[in-house]
Parts: sequence; C-alpha cells; structure tokens
Amino acid sequence: MSRSKRATIDALIAEATVDCYNDSECVTGFYTMLENKLMVPFHTEVLGVDVAVTGVVLGEDDQVTAVCTRGRAKQRIPILDLPLPTPPPEGAECIDAYRYWLRGA
Repeated sequence: MSRSKRATIDALIAEATVDCYNDSECVTGFYTMLENKLMVPFHTEVLGVDVAVTGVVLGEDDQVTAVCTRGRAKQRIPILDLPLPTPPPEGAECIDAYRYWLRGA
C-alpha cells in the first residue's frame, strides 16, 4: 500500500473512531461515515446480476450491509463482501478503511 493511500486510510479510521470506547461504537462510526460519504445509488454486479446499491444499513449484529435492489427485489449484502464497480463510487475508500480497521480490531 502506498504511503498516500495508507495516510488516507489512517485519517478515515481516526475520523470514524474518534471518541469511541468499544468496537460496537467504532462500527457505528464507520456506518455513519459510509452513510455520509458513500455516494449512492450506484450500480454494481452481484453474482452476475446488475443491481443498484441504494444505501447502507447497520444491523443489530453490528454488521454494516449494503442495500441492493433490482426491480422490486431487495437484498442486503455485507458491505465488505460487496463487489465494487470500476471505477468505484465516491466514498469507497471508507470501505477500505473499515476493512483495514477490522483486521486490526
């Protein structure tokens, strides 16, 4: 990872986890960051099917999920399992920061 990307990720982690006392609060911080910075809707492909990602949701199990829709169907997918399009949507670096934080948490 380049120094520039690492500095960006470190700054996002610091922003999401400021004033957090436990992992649950940190996850809530990342969820809030994603809700504010991840530009939705955007389209991506899940299992070979085009879907629109319309938002993010924080579950009771402290799992951040992406809300994917196709027509009237909706499916939640863990944000870390969501394949991102090329180029990724604005704010996708927040997903990278969340992933990096989870590895060290």
